[in-house]
Amino acid sequence: MGTPLGDALRLARAGFVFAREGVLARLDPAGLPPGAAPAFKLARLIERRHAGTGAARVSAALTRLGPSYVKLGQFLATRPDVVGPQLAKDLETLQDRMPPFAQGVAEETIARNFDRPAGEVYASLGPPIAAASIAQVHKGETFDEGVRRAVAVKVLRPDVQRRFHTDLAAFYRAAHIGEKASPEGRRLRLVAIVDTLARSVAMEMDLRLEAAALSELAQNTEGEADFRVPAVDWDRTGREVLTTEWIDGIKLNDLDALRAAGHDLPTLGRIVMQSFLRHALRDGFFHADMHPGNLFVDAEGRLVAVDCGIMGRLGHKERRFLAEILFGFISRNWRRTAEVHFEAGYVPPHHSIDDFAQAIRAIGEPIHSRRADQISMAKLLTLLFEVTSLFDMKTRPELLLLQKTMVVVEGVARTLDPHLDMWKTAEPVVRTWIERNLGPAGRIEDVAGGLAAVARSVNALPELIAQGQRIAAQLDAATRDGLALAPESVEAIGRAEGRGNRWGTIALWVIAGLLAWWVLR
Repeated sequence: MGTPLGDALRLARAGFVFAREGVLARLDPAGLPPGAAPAFKLARLIERRHAGTGAARVSAALTRLGPSYVKLGQFLATRPDVVGPQLAKDLETLQDRMPPFAQGVAEETIARNFDRPAGEVYASLGPPIAAASIAQVHKGETFDEGVRRAVAVKVLRPDVQRRFHTDLAAFYRAAHIGEKASPEGRRLRLVAIVDTLARSVAMEMDLRLEAAALSELAQNTEGEADFRVPAVDWDRTGREVLTTEWIDGIKLNDLDALRAAGHDLPTLGRIVMQSFLRHALRDGFFHADMHPGNLFVDAEGRLVAVDCGIMGRLGHKERRFLAEILFGFISRNWRRTAEVHFEAGYVPPHHSIDDFAQAIRAIGEPIHSRRADQISMAKLLTLLFEVTSLFDMKTRPELLLLQKTMVVVEGVARTLDPHLDMWKTAEPVVRTWIERNLGPAGRIEDVAGGLAAVARSVNALPELIAQGQRIAAQLDAATRDGLALAPESVEAIGRAEGRGNRWGTIALWVIAGLLAWWVLR
């Protein structure tokens, strides 16, 4: 962490900017800490008037505060339980756009990473075409073995690591204070939220890790006919520079161009939704920043995802939880949906499954009385997490990115097809996963995995026995002529014994006094 004074000054500045831009007025009053209401009323006095919509105010404040706050804002867009539903809705539209840094600085970074001038690394390097809080992207060309190829060159923003480290220290300070001051802060696990943000940003700031994510996602999806990611140029990739193939495609938010090229928009909406669910459930590894600027459609009609700086991972338990939750709502099996929460350990066992099933029914039943295009899976998960707070379910950091991505993916899919039936689209992917993992084939694999674990333990048994024999021999040698204690140890034991005797003597006198009082009374 930074110094308390430095963190306090940074947080005070952030508070002033939020108040000035009118962001504090967007917070839900019901969620304010005890005694904080008067301070928030005073903040309204310095609020800048006529600053535009709520979303514009939030965007202006976060952009003024810098890249760390833009990332934090994007992260909190899926946490209405923390910032309130009104502010969370404003944050959903926040885009990570920052002014580009100079071409010369980018070329210096490239030269530093590859120990040779940028002009030798690339045949050409154009000006930045997109700039975000972590890095910016240039279009370049390579020339290898007589072949010229167009590439995308991503260069890390200068001094970005120091800025994030400083701001994250202030975020941690605020989170620790919030958890100490409020039981609600502890339930929301504010420190865990900052932990998740810190891990995500740390991985984004090493572009070799993004290259590895692209490679892993490509390997996972090599059999898919409607989804792919750009190939990595490993020879021109380092910690601060990432080079990939250039994607000639149409951005997913350019609907007119997509129609003019003959693409079927409802089909693309289905591909977006099913790709995300398939990667999350089947692989436990998914692109967690699937906004339209990162999604293209190539000439063959395939969805191409770029910018894998933010990736999500789910373990088998979390994947089962997600699949059974979605399937439970699809099939209206409220009790099974409740049981999954208890089996995953998300809801403490002292609560009633029947009561929890009743709470889930209150969320699910209204869904089935609405048209398909009125149902939001992302909103469903948000409501579900709100209800679970009544049953002491703590925030699950591993589900935060999943929830965030589902909000974005659903929005993209609905833009392509406003009448998209999310449940009908999700059902085959969810059903396939459940049949594969929870059906007979999955049970056989579980048994095989258990047998493999037993086999590994048996293989390790001789080494464990040998280790035990070595420890026994060492103990025997150490105690053969009695235990030899160092003079310091003997002195410490004497002091402890003296204290023990002193307290024992006092205790005996107290007992004797009580006995005398009882006899003489």
